[in-house]
Amino acid sequence: MYTFSTISAYQQDLCNQVVTCEAMVRQYLQKIAATAGLNAFIELYEAEALARARALDAQAPGEPKKRLHGVIISIKDTICHKDHPVTCGSKILTGFTSLYNATAIQRLLDEDAIVIGRCNCDEFGMGSSTENSFYGPTRNAADTNRVPGGSSGGSAVSVQAGLCMAAIGGDTGGSIRQPADFCGVVGLKPSYGRVSRYGLIAYACSFEQIGVFTNTIPDAALLLEVMSGPDDYDSTALQETPPAFTGYATTTTKPYRFACFKDAIRNPALDPEIQQAILDTADRLRADGHVVEMIDFPLMAYIVPAYYVLITAEASSNLSRYDGVRFGYRTPAAVKDLTDFYKQTRSEGFSKEVQRRIMLGTFVLSAGYYEAYYARAQQVRRMLVDQVATVFGGFDAILMPVSPTTAFPLGEKTSDPIAMYLADIYTVFANLTGIPGIALPLFRHSNGMPFGLQLMTKAADELTLLRLGDLLMQQYRQ
Repeated sequence: MYTFSTISAYQQDLCNQVVTCEAMVRQYLQKIAATAGLNAFIELYEAEALARARALDAQAPGEPKKRLHGVIISIKDTICHKDHPVTCGSKILTGFTSLYNATAIQRLLDEDAIVIGRCNCDEFGMGSSTENSFYGPTRNAADTNRVPGGSSGGSAVSVQAGLCMAAIGGDTGGSIRQPADFCGVVGLKPSYGRVSRYGLIAYACSFEQIGVFTNTIPDAALLLEVMSGPDDYDSTALQETPPAFTGYATTTTKPYRFACFKDAIRNPALDPEIQQAILDTADRLRADGHVVEMIDFPLMAYIVPAYYVLITAEASSNLSRYDGVRFGYRTPAAVKDLTDFYKQTRSEGFSKEVQRRIMLGTFVLSAGYYEAYYARAQQVRRMLVDQVATVFGGFDAILMPVSPTTAFPLGEKTSDPIAMYLADIYTVFANLTGIPGIALPLFRHSNGMPFGLQLMTKAADELTLLRLGDLLMQQYRQ
């Protein structure tokens, strides 16, 4: 059995005929079948993946190979792949097939990646555990009695369990970084607009960003480099040509400056072992000549409330299109009129959590409450953007926990929505402010579960994020 380590090592072995693309696809398909109980995949593209692998293997030995030649990836069930079903983990999109490729997927395919299947997720990305899916919960490969995090839990597990080489997910408030933390893999959320959102089914448009799960920083840099860039189909995509992210390595020995928010590290909800690991890492960074300062961030307590007001408002708007008339699920029940038809279809097609967020969003947008909730949350967001710009005026990066705890048991928080929402306390900050963030798997808890820390840099500065992430992975991983 071939053991995958990095994309570059794998491609070198392909060149040396140590392994073939087809053999790798078959190996992964066998392993996916053997670990079906994890429920990481909703659907496999077996015939298609094998055919694509054979075509790549048939290329002439001296023919130039593309950057992702033979790299086998999985994709989250919120990202459109032409002629394949995409349901966002929801009953409401049953039977819907995408008519086009998301820009990110098209760019991966253009570089000869192989998509092996689509992965399970919380319905429309609404959740932190991948328990809220029409297809049932996904399980953490490190402990099948625990959640993998969410909403991109299936994608995280597909990399954690060695079911593919990398995975593509979406991050609205931590949906890549938190499951990466729970599963012990690298999870990268780029800056808002770095990767086109065209083909990412909308939940909260001003927050969402496509990102990656990998085992290493170099692999994450390569995938980010391929997917990034301007896109005529997405007006929110950054217009400047992105740098070569694979060139993040530097020979400079300059000390870096890290900021830690006091209220984040001292939060009573933070697991003591996670707190101590981050404090110890800060001490090691200082001992190596870097600067780590604990600073005040007065708006810390407003981050989660502002986030949930804004994303529920956007969800209420975005999910209004699912009415059972044009596509997706349609109630079979006898109805009195069109209004009754809409009510029946949406009540049967959406889960309780999705209904809850739609109703909350409709409330905060309603007359009489708009100014009190939505408008004030937008004001908080503006203040956060301004304050974080001030922080980056004196620091290279923010160092923060990813989650207050390690992966929690299945079912522990399903009856307490507020407790589930608070699991996002450290990750939603990057989405509110549009900055990039990465979860780094550095530690192991006494309960046996992995955890790490989160780095964030200023907007559009993924090069520094990757550089510092690689530094921590190489020198501070335990």
